[in-house]
Amino acid sequence: MKNKYRILKILVTVGILVFLLSFSLKRFSEKSVSESKIKLNNDATSVYFISENEVSDLIKKYNPENKIGTLDIPKLEEKLNKNDFVDSANVYLDLNGTLNVDVKQRVPVFRLQKEGRDFYVDAKGVEFPISRNYSYPCLLVSGNVKKDEYAALSNLVEKINKDDFSKKYFIGISKYDGDYSLLTSEGHYKVEIGDLNNIDFKVKGFKTFVEKYLVYQNPEKYKRISVKYNNQIVATLNPYFKENDSVLKAQEKALEKPLARLEKKEEVAKPEAKPKATVAKPKKEPKKEEKQKTQQKASPKKEEPKKKAKVIVE
Repeated sequence: MKNKYRILKILVTVGILVFLLSFSLKRFSEKSVSESKIKLNNDATSVYFISENEVSDLIKKYNPENKIGTLDIPKLEEKLNKNDFVDSANVYLDLNGTLNVDVKQRVPVFRLQKEGRDFYVDAKGVEFPISRNYSYPCLLVSGNVKKDEYAALSNLVEKINKDDFSKKYFIGISKYDGDYSLLTSEGHYKVEIGDLNNIDFKVKGFKTFVEKYLVYQNPEKYKRISVKYNNQIVATLNPYFKENDSVLKAQEKALEKPLARLEKKEEVAKPEAKPKATVAKPKKEPKKEEKQKTQQKASPKKEEPKKKAKVIVE
């Protein structure tokens, strides 16, 4: 009997709790959503492909009565995640009746022009379209780039953005016949790098070429500078450039100034030689002539002028 009373008490207690819970849930579902908190750009990089107004319009579409009971949170979250510009979305309702919407937008790594299409690619290799309302500043890539190359290409773009020298010179990337080239901001030449391997070594080679040769010349004289070969830089001249001269001439011009200054300093430092008086000597004094010859032999010879340094470029 005691067990029956205990079971009865438990059933009555559970029934009362269920009734109270259902009653409270009914009252809670009839309440209106107090407010909607929308958080965008929760990443370190700020992008503006979608706005709070767009998210608010979507909330109204899936909850026109603005009541908690008619709000379909899973459907709203699914719709946000299907947006091309959204990387992830999280929608939840707290006990105060506040609807929280956290949206993380996609951040482009580069913009790709391929087979007549124009679209962005993010760090995960996901393609998404260009926005009509907002344009994100990033490197432009053109050519038949394959999807399995997106990761290596993103790595290259990241290195360019982090290096001050690379950011100054490179404004884009192109692919033609399987070879990649970096587009430069100075002149009309391209820096041919071949494949996407050993990027650090190739950029270092171009940097050396710039510091030793290109700073003394007009950058428009070159059509292409190739660093794709090991330990070799191949420069192709622009045939339409009128003032075409060799790299050696440009280097010699740079060396002429310091050499000319050194020669002037040497001339100033040397004392002026006094003219020697010529005296006719009698024939009967051969011993003096022999002494004079020995003195001329013992006198030091004048130093020959030093040759200018030559630069050989293969």
